[in-house]
Amino acid sequence: MAGAADTKKTRWAWVVATFFGVGLLRPGPGTYGSVAALLLWYGAAHGFGAQGTRLAVVTGVAALAAVLIGIPVATIAARESGRKDPGFVVIDEVAGQWIALIAVTPDWRHAALALVLFRLFDIWKPWPIRRLEQLPEGVGIVLDDVAAGVLALAVGLVVGRLV
Repeated sequence: MAGAADTKKTRWAWVVATFFGVGLLRPGPGTYGSVAALLLWYGAAHGFGAQGTRLAVVTGVAALAAVLIGIPVATIAARESGRKDPGFVVIDEVAGQWIALIAVTPDWRHAALALVLFRLFDIWKPWPIRRLEQLPEGVGIVLDDVAAGVLALAVGLVVGRLV
């Protein structure tokens, strides 16, 4: 009799869905996914000198790519694991976190604010975010995080001007 370990996995999809294994970390894989996304963004901002509009465009393109790739890989991983929204799938957190960072000043204070706000809205899921996670498969897995990222970006821009 075949067990769960014998289940065939689409390797490339699982690698992307777990954001190169970050989603396998415990506890709180979603937070690890968000932190990994933030560290990549921060590294790009400071390592490659991306600032202002250039950083916003690069971040937006990266977020869009994560969404477009994330929906099908989240669907594959969910189907193959037999779970509706597997916790190890963190490409959605990566996409949402990058959205939350699109127009953020690349310093630790603003980056930390974007991280906290995104995780707050991703976990709390205020209306209409909760409704989006009810969409089927990868669409629901990813789009609720997209909405949490948009909300975190909006609130972060307002609060960021005050701090």
